[in-house]
Amino acid sequence: MTTTASTGTSPLADARALGLAHYAARGVLEHVLARHGITFQQQIALRAAVTADARQTPEELVAQVRGFLKADPADIRTTLDELLARELLVADGAHLRPTDTGRELLTAVGADTAPVTARVWGGIPAEDLAAAGRVLALVTERADAELAALTA
Repeated sequence: MTTTASTGTSPLADARALGLAHYAARGVLEHVLARHGITFQQQIALRAAVTADARQTPEELVAQVRGFLKADPADIRTTLDELLARELLVADGAHLRPTDTGRELLTAVGADTAPVTARVWGGIPAEDLAAAGRVLALVTERADAELAALTA
């Protein structure tokens, strides 16, 4: 684990630390996405379409993206409309599918973020990554349960 400069002790993970890490990484990603003319939410929706095992209806894609971002379904539908207008997604009957242009865009974004990702994540011991992964999975599960209870 990394130590803090002032105390030499490992910082405890908490909601603030998680939020700061998220926004720091997202800031880097959004900088790259802006160079490609795509928003964070558009990238998430496009990636969901590209990585899906089967073609999805717009509502299935909205539900999947909502599960990731906890965003308003109307906003996600607007995002899908933007991806359709840019021809990054195309309607195929009742389903949406990514276009070659959409796939190429994600490949380009991945190529641009790969060196940054390597610098950010490189050198972190595997056991630290495994522990962080377990903690983040548990926090996600618990927060999803809390959100479900709040919105029931």
